[in-house]
Amino acid sequence: MASLSGGGDMQGYLQGIAKKIQDAGILRVGFLEGATYPDGTSVPEVAAKNEYGAKGVPIRPYFRTMIKNKKANWAVSIGQVLANNNYDIDKTWQLMGEGIRGQLQTSIRDWTTPPNSPDTIAKKGFNKPLIDTSHMLNSVDYDYGKKE
Repeated sequence: MASLSGGGDMQGYLQGIAKKIQDAGILRVGFLEGATYPDGTSVPEVAAKNEYGAKGVPIRPYFRTMIKNKKANWAVSIGQVLANNNYDIDKTWQLMGEGIRGQLQTSIRDWTTPPNSPDTIAKKGFNKPLIDTSHMLNSVDYDYGKKE
């Protein structure tokens, strides 16, 4: 931690931090465009059908629930990660992307309701509603880029 004395030192220090973070880019976490299953099926489309439901697919709001349960801590985490990385905004957003990706993957792994139908359980051999081949789980990703 830097030692400061006098208002001028503090103002200069804060202006330095502001300059470092002013050019922050955009962080996206989830199922990014271009992600597909081996047969070409869109992963974002399958993820949305699981999130919002579709014919034969019950609503399982794993993504919205993760956001609701985790978002309150993201601002604190961003502040801590910024401070721990000397206010390097690019490194901070990349670390936050990794962390939120992990939170979403945990939500997918832990989701239990509604359970799979008995036919689906028999076919899969287990009752993990959002996991079959783990392809959707492993497709959770993030990207970070500068504003255009």
